[in-house]
Amino acid sequence: MADWVAVCDEDDIDPEDVLRFDHGGRTFAVYRDPSGAPFATDGLCSHERVHLCDGLVMGDQIECPKHNGRFNYKTGAALRAPVCVNLATYPARVSGGRIEILI
Repeated sequence: MADWVAVCDEDDIDPEDVLRFDHGGRTFAVYRDPSGAPFATDGLCSHERVHLCDGLVMGDQIECPKHNGRFNYKTGAALRAPVCVNLATYPARVSGGRIEILI
């Protein structure tokens, strides 16, 4: 069964930034787009399992810190080699000033 899980306070992530969130033995990456809306993906690059929280966020893309592959964090789409496998995405929302993801 999927549950909404509180990640952090809304202000803990700046727009165009990423935060690592570990829960239930898994790692997630939580983002805020330029308008401040929250998004969430798997937290490890699909190419070599590097933590995306160390990557660079540009607009609606996250660049992996190891080989500079890029993903669209809103859709999970792999955008630039060497990544070729999309990331899983998870619904995210702001509730009571907290960012929550559905996992």
